Amino acid sequence: MSTKENPSKNDLILRDWLAIERTKLANERTFLSYLRTTLVLLGTGITLIKLSFFAEIQELGYAALIASPIAFSIGLYRFFRTKRNIGKYY
Repeated sequence: MSTKENPSKNDLILRDWLAIERTKLANERTFLSYLRTTLVLLGTGITLIKLSFFAEIQELGYAALIASPIAFSIGLYRFFRTKRNIGKYY
């Protein structure tokens, strides 16, 4: 195989290397947004459950607590899948 078909990191020009770095940073930003969403769901769920004047919507608190680890799991899965794909090609 020639280097044109399967470039190594040393064969990349600056523009391509910067594009890969931007993609890595975007992947990290996306994971952090999933983490931020997880923390908001967790905090909201605990607040709705603990505060007595929110008793009529306490079920929503439980739903938020259930959704919190699901959002985190999706974010973690997407982060590592994208990281692996980036590493596989470059």
